[in-house]
Amino acid sequence: MSVNPGPSQLHSSRRVIASYGRYREAERTVDHLSDRGFPVEQTAIAAQGLRFVEQVTGRRTVARAAAEGAGQGAVVGGLTGVLLGLFATATAGLVLLVYGMVLGLILGAVSGFAFHTASGGRRDFSSTGRMEADHYEVLVDEPVADEALWLLGEAPPPDSSR
Repeated sequence: MSVNPGPSQLHSSRRVIASYGRYREAERTVDHLSDRGFPVEQTAIAAQGLRFVEQVTGRRTVARAAAEGAGQGAVVGGLTGVLLGLFATATAGLVLLVYGMVLGLILGAVSGFAFHTASGGRRDFSSTGRMEADHYEVLVDEPVADEALWLLGEAPPPDSSR
């Protein structure tokens, strides 16, 4: 049992008033309605035809894994050195920063190398991922759908008997 009703429970009857190929166009439609005083809390933008697209950006070699590990280790080690240096003299603080970065660099490179080697060749590439949609629908609660269409200039004025 859900204590807080979800969107499907709050808005059981909605009508599609517009459909666009890009999110920005759907967003502009809602902005247009808002600028004209429409109750936009009764509006939703729904992505249709969702898919995940993973773009491969390059080969991931042992050397690249070690270099990435070294960079990450140097940052973590440097931050650790700075934190420890807060409780030391200025000269000792600088030394702790440098030692932290060097130690982090070495440990990061070793761990990057080890984890990549241990993966046994699985996922020997790097990539970025994103969600894409075929189109975006602007949905409005049924009781105010005619008003929304009228404000968009796609229908005659709504019945004012409500």
